[in-house]
Amino acid sequence: MESSEDAVTPPTDATAVPQHGYTANKEAYLLRLKRIEGQVRGIARMVDEDKYCIDILTQVAAVNKALHAVSLGLVEEHIGHCVVGAASEPDPALRAEAIDFKVKEATNAIGRLLR
Repeated sequence: MESSEDAVTPPTDATAVPQHGYTANKEAYLLRLKRIEGQVRGIARMVDEDKYCIDILTQVAAVNKALHAVSLGLVEEHIGHCVVGAASEPDPALRAEAIDFKVKEATNAIGRLLR
């Protein structure tokens, strides 16, 4: 029996860009990540300038919160696109396996976020 990974066929057009759950919001994610990158640079600058430790920790907490927001958005996009996509697999024998694979994939990702 094919695995769910085998059931996914890559686009035949070499120029085709794969569609992921976040593709429609890619620019917004990139903008948020660039903002976070700037915050991290600001934290490094604070350390370099010997700023007060509590002020630095406050900024670290803000970066963590921003990254968690990005992570939750990506999880939501994965469930809404990839898991739902697996549920629309036309072959009933592959559908259950594809759904199971995508749900486990999401669960493992959430587990990594909670560590």
